[in-house]
Amino acid sequence: MGRVSDKKTALVTGANKGIGFAIAEGLGALGFTVAVGARDDVRRKEAVERLRAKGIDAFGVALDVTSDDSVTEAAAALDRLDVLVNNAGISGSWPQDPTTLDLDVVRTVLDTNVFGVVRVTNAVLPLLRRSPSPRIVNVSSNMGSLTLQTGPVMAAYAPSKTMLNSLTAQYARAFADTNVIVNACCPGYVATDFTGHAPDRTPEQGAAIAVRLATLPDDGPRGGFFDDEGVVPW
Repeated sequence: MGRVSDKKTALVTGANKGIGFAIAEGLGALGFTVAVGARDDVRRKEAVERLRAKGIDAFGVALDVTSDDSVTEAAAALDRLDVLVNNAGISGSWPQDPTTLDLDVVRTVLDTNVFGVVRVTNAVLPLLRRSPSPRIVNVSSNMGSLTLQTGPVMAAYAPSKTMLNSLTAQYARAFADTNVIVNACCPGYVATDFTGHAPDRTPEQGAAIAVRLATLPDDGPRGGFFDDEGVVPW
């Protein structure tokens, strides 16, 4: 069942917790209607309830980015879309030493972190094209930077983010003569389930750059890679 609203709508994938939830909260606080995309029915419902308790207009969308059928159904559940934040991502199982790498781990990570972005983006593109100011934000990582090469050796996860960055650039080229603005961001090393809550950086701090890119003016940057400090080298 669709939903009609005069307000701008943002879909955030993997939005039931961590950075994704913080991005949903940040966009909701700016007046967006937020579609909470998540696989787990219970967590998705709880996330929507938490957002509504904060006064945010939110609704849940069942979404498994690795499933063509799920993505198609999720797109059909939306009547309007102005912002897409491709946040859903996995690190993959350990170890990820390239010399002993299990290729099934690589396939699994790519299916979510790269192929999932293509699935979702292309499924909702007809809706985005109808928006007056469509924005796409791909949540990446500076671990995917060939220049910086940060973090531990992760021969599935890091290359998946490198490919996501390249894909972002390709989409930006394809959208060059349109009003669709796409960029990638690095939220930084944030305390979430993903990182075992090790660092001090909060999900809200990590979400800020994604929210900023999701609300860029029409003359904003295109096809770039950004964090809080500015441009991240490829």
